[in-house]
Amino acid sequence: MEKLSLAIPEAELSGEGSGLSALLANFKTFTLEKVFYSLLLLLLCLIVIRILTRIVGRLLTHPRIDSRMRRYLLAALKVLLYIITVLIVADTLGIPMTSLLALFSVLGLAVSLAVQDILSNVAGGLVILFSKPFQIGDYIETDQCAGTVVSIDLIHTKLDTFNGQRVMMPNSALSGSKITNFTQLGTRRIDHTITASYDDAIPAVRSACLLAVARTEHVLQDPAPAVVVTAYGESAIEYHVRCWSDVDHYWDVYSGLLENIKACFDERGVTMTYNHLNVHIVENLTEAKT
Repeated sequence: MEKLSLAIPEAELSGEGSGLSALLANFKTFTLEKVFYSLLLLLLCLIVIRILTRIVGRLLTHPRIDSRMRRYLLAALKVLLYIITVLIVADTLGIPMTSLLALFSVLGLAVSLAVQDILSNVAGGLVILFSKPFQIGDYIETDQCAGTVVSIDLIHTKLDTFNGQRVMMPNSALSGSKITNFTQLGTRRIDHTITASYDDAIPAVRSACLLAVARTEHVLQDPAPAVVVTAYGESAIEYHVRCWSDVDHYWDVYSGLLENIKACFDERGVTMTYNHLNVHIVENLTEAKT
């Protein structure tokens, strides 16, 4: 009773809760035997933690489990085991479990309120790692930007854009936005819109476009290239030239096909139209007669 009566004034003077005062009161009951036994138990728990993490680490060495996810799962397991170890050792020392749990709850609430933005990014990072909408090296497009994925962390995903900029995308924004992955399927389609004069026959224009496709390197033959009429404009017929390539040679095919189309049009005598204005001057016949 004397120890309890001493603890209450200390709590009132310090302004702290009853849980912390109970912890301080139990420190006075520690004996050398309790401390020695607790140290042995702590050492045993650390050995068990090391063995368990090794076993779980071997179980997680599966090809379908990403290396980053394996690392994060092992880190979370270690944190959980360390918390359990603290509770076990504290119980051995005679410290009330309810007081420790209350203290951990208060600290956890304070930390979560202070880093709620970081926690939302961590949650988004876990969603990305589990769902795997993209991998390192993929070229993706989001609502904010497009680029090649260079790293995936718990808080940010790094993208290298086509014009040489590195963008740090928060995982919370990335996991909640539309993601277009141009690399995952292995192939991409090239679409070019070309116009030709009404004086040029459609088969002749199609033949010139297919010749340009045949002269372009790295074009896949399956699916087969196609040239289709898509619109009749005011001064030209609109064609779409479509072909496929692997993702590594997409931009080479994209630009190379444009160059070959112009060359083949010139070679076959096909007129590539452009916006222009024809002005016709008509003489005033009334003034000419007078």
